[in-house]
Amino acid sequence: MPHSSHALRSDKIVILGAGPCGLACADELTRLGHRDWTLLEAAPVPGGLAASVVDPAGFTWDLGGHVVFSHFGEFDRLLAELFAPGELLLHDRSSYVRFRDRWVPYPFQQHLHHLPADDAEACVHDLLVACQRREQRLPVSADFATWLRGMYGSGLVERFFGPYNSKVWAMTPERMASSWVAERVAPVDPDEILAAFSGTAPPARRWGPNSTFAFPACGGTGEIWRRLAARLDGGLRTGARVVAVDTAARTMTLDSGERIGFDHLVATGPLNRLTAMTAGVSSSMLAAAGRLRHTTVAMVGLGYRAPTTDERSWLYFPQPEVPFYRATNFSKYAPANVPGADTDTFSAWMTETSMLPGTRLDYSRLISACDQALRRHGLVAEHAPLVSAHLEPIEHAYPVPALDRDAALAEVVPWLEARGIYPRGRFGTWRYEIGNMDHAVKMGIDIAHRLVNGITEELLTPVSGAVVAAGGQS
Repeated sequence: MPHSSHALRSDKIVILGAGPCGLACADELTRLGHRDWTLLEAAPVPGGLAASVVDPAGFTWDLGGHVVFSHFGEFDRLLAELFAPGELLLHDRSSYVRFRDRWVPYPFQQHLHHLPADDAEACVHDLLVACQRREQRLPVSADFATWLRGMYGSGLVERFFGPYNSKVWAMTPERMASSWVAERVAPVDPDEILAAFSGTAPPARRWGPNSTFAFPACGGTGEIWRRLAARLDGGLRTGARVVAVDTAARTMTLDSGERIGFDHLVATGPLNRLTAMTAGVSSSMLAAAGRLRHTTVAMVGLGYRAPTTDERSWLYFPQPEVPFYRATNFSKYAPANVPGADTDTFSAWMTETSMLPGTRLDYSRLISACDQALRRHGLVAEHAPLVSAHLEPIEHAYPVPALDRDAALAEVVPWLEARGIYPRGRFGTWRYEIGNMDHAVKMGIDIAHRLVNGITEELLTPVSGAVVAAGGQS
């Protein structure tokens, strides 16, 4: 039965998933005076995809390359409440792309003068041609590969965008939509590109919302969510995995057999899983949800008995012979990420390797390949002792903006929302473009206000019964 948007203070709200979105929702419900909520988390600890772990050697690792930056005042307020001055370390981003025998500053397309002469000439020529043709606007339905060629030309696509994005997404850009791009891909100004070759260009502008970022001084990214969970006054249950949802009876069933009633359900886990375990879903909806694509990522953390001397933040690797697409200088983020916070003795590199779901991993071989690649490209000294190797397989890492994603969402989401089930967060909305931690917090806070006071959500707006990202967000 459809649910109206008027105040719902007497209704029971159940939240699935104690990641950033679920925790922020529970916290905001408490702030609004709505105490009838339950937060269920299948894992033994809160944090979701933003959790952190400490390995047996004493190195702290994140589940992927998180950094703290914000589009929203609500997220800023939350951080100010949870951390005292000095407990968040501030960094200027320093990122590079490994290309042939050199490091090219990021964004790659804004630093073509760093390329070998033949590569630079080909990239600039094709870029200028692409810029001249931009009056012929690409259709909104253009695939990502077409969009890239239209924006940057074939030279850049062949040398960087094609191979890099194929590694990140475990899928070719031809199979992806382009509507998600927004601020995720840096623009170029051809005049500035040409001026850089003559040495007359002004200093490069820092691009992107994460050009400066923060990081917890201790505990990794997961420290944010541990602190937020700690201030919730009850209501959080860990180790509670939901296996079935009955929309007619307004109940859900845990893997223990326990049943829990709800009036409204905020579901922050993967939308395809939610659809599969919800009673009454049609075969057409199941098929639509089954078409949603995601990547699995193997995070390999490598700790060395070698001092932290590299000043860079993270590095990109489009080469197929390098297993990972990104390497993060994790001991640079915070000294406490290594044993004893001793960066004069230890260094830590966190690598991310993307693959299709279900790919069988040879853990030992992947760890060895990542270690060798770090050494081969000069990030780790040849004879530096490897003292820790930690692998975290992240089954649902990133939702892929595939060509048919929006059509699938338009079929699944309205049906769920009409029955009081609200998919939110990175994998609830299945929208990479609003997949950062700050977006998740904003979604959690907004849905709390909608359910309690009937206030329209700001980040998501209803379109034909579905919810889509409001314009301009990453």
